[in-house]
Amino acid sequence: MSKSIPNVDWANQLESAIRQFVKEKLELIMREEIKNFLEIEQAGTSNRRNGYYQRNLDTQYGQMEGLLVPRDRNGEFQTQLFAPYQRRIGWLEEAIIRIYQSGMSTREIGKFIERILGNAYSPATISRITDVVKEDIEKWHTRPLHKRYSVLYLDGLYVKLRRETVEKEAIYVVLGVNEEGYREILDFFVGGQESAYVWQEILQQLYQRGVKEVLLASSMAFRGWRKPLRRCIRKPMCSAVSFTKSATRSIVFGKKTNSKWPRISS
Repeated sequence: MSKSIPNVDWANQLESAIRQFVKEKLELIMREEIKNFLEIEQAGTSNRRNGYYQRNLDTQYGQMEGLLVPRDRNGEFQTQLFAPYQRRIGWLEEAIIRIYQSGMSTREIGKFIERILGNAYSPATISRITDVVKEDIEKWHTRPLHKRYSVLYLDGLYVKLRRETVEKEAIYVVLGVNEEGYREILDFFVGGQESAYVWQEILQQLYQRGVKEVLLASSMAFRGWRKPLRRCIRKPMCSAVSFTKSATRSIVFGKKTNSKWPRISS
């Protein structure tokens, strides 16, 4: 690692990654939404798909650009995720994050899908959309991760429990930057009172999914993760451990070398 580490705004990096994640999941739900709208809600008609249109939505994590919204030939389909001229979503992105966090039961996922889509569809449509989302959630949580990450950034989100309430719940999120400089959300985890034990559980799950080496781990919000990181990520680049002098609480594994710090890709 070079002697100087560029000053990366991890909060903005995390928001960008969350926006992209939520965008992908909203598009997945809308693809299933129009599929079942045509197959079940409009069975026997000649109506069919007619491509997509793009729109932007403002979220608490910044503006989501180029969201692909499906449309039908007769112009009768309207996604139930948001209103036609709605420009800002609030509870919706929080609901997406919540159903994709580790530890959500099948029943809880089904209830959240019902809340997201409302009462516009038949139980059969809701059930089929829920099945697809549950399958995607399972694949996302069990996908293999990279063996080595240049950066792990640990943070917490506070999301509403229900659309009509102000009560919020903490959800932990881990952002990874691989050796090519590309960032991805590794997982969301059920929140609660932070402790070394909680972080050990989280990091152990990442280790079991393939993460074995970490160059830099950073957190602006939490304490208690340093020892679990050393314990769970058992094969750091070398045994040397040093701390950065930035405002964030960071730990660096590895000796100083002439290698360049990875470019953080957008």
